[in-house]
Amino acid sequence: MKKIIFAGILTLGGLLTAKAQCKTVSTLTENFDTWKDINKCWTAQQGKAMLYVNEKKITFYSMTSPRENMYLITPKIKAGNYTLTLDASDNGGETTLELFSINNTADTKSFVSIAKPSKITGDKKTFTISLKKDSHVGLKVLLNGVHQAVYVDNLSLKPKK
Repeated sequence: MKKIIFAGILTLGGLLTAKAQCKTVSTLTENFDTWKDINKCWTAQQGKAMLYVNEKKITFYSMTSPRENMYLITPKIKAGNYTLTLDASDNGGETTLELFSINNTADTKSFVSIAKPSKITGDKKTFTISLKKDSHVGLKVLLNGVHQAVYVDNLSLKPKK
């Protein structure tokens, strides 16, 4: 029994250490091609729906839970002004993407909208964002129907010059 408890403590400590090793960044370039699961420095919040890596892109999938709040959250980003671009497409229906500045990934009260919801049309999305302090950026996808999906790929965050 002591060995099981000790193994559990070591595993939990390893998980906490892995998350703590993620550095604050000022650029991101991610095409998700090498991901087999959500990267340890990113966070996925999916509620009763599904958010996962599939076919070298991120998939937000409603299953039978439309209108679920689903977020893909970046590593912490240094304060400043940025241009964020990404490819976003869906499998039909009405879907939107909204961006949030996130202070604490575990506390939804710290999520502050920094870009109004925009319709996903299959085109490349470009946002200008301003972070007043070091924060995570959350991509919130809203799916309005059952078995809807949104696909995100080729995410790039660069300091605005």
